[in-house]
Amino acid sequence: MTEGKPARESASEYCELALPNDANGLGNVLGGKVMHLVDLAGAMAAMRHARRPVVTASVDSLHFLHPVRIGQLLILRSSVNRVFRTSMEVGVKVFAENLLTGETVHTCSAYLTFVALDAHGKVTPVAPVIPETEQEQRWYREAAERREYRLAMRNRRKSERA
Repeated sequence: MTEGKPARESASEYCELALPNDANGLGNVLGGKVMHLVDLAGAMAAMRHARRPVVTASVDSLHFLHPVRIGQLLILRSSVNRVFRTSMEVGVKVFAENLLTGETVHTCSAYLTFVALDAHGKVTPVAPVIPETEQEQRWYREAAERREYRLAMRNRRKSERA
């Protein structure tokens, strides 16, 4: 296992133009399309950190704040917030930019959990992430709280099935 890596090394940005085939009859990009892009952007940050293939383990709730319209530029920014041995929490923020005016709005955010895989497709440990800025340190601390909640919910679901 290598030493930790700075969070900034995982920071990724993905952009895509919203086209008519991405939208519903009202001209708004489909939520499923945005969710797909969130997963891609999250995976990019996770792979940049782990330098291994990754798979999505979970996605926290996703609330749409503003619609994305055909012709707008979707901008997705992602980075690893924290590593928990084999899993990583990645934060993704989505913005929509009006290319004619330059106006940008925050459309949604999500936290995703990814796990890294070894050459045999088995879950493998990941180097810790090192938060450097105040913002990264806050995300790092908050990731532990979200993980506790995720694990409590998972245990609750297990006990309900038993």
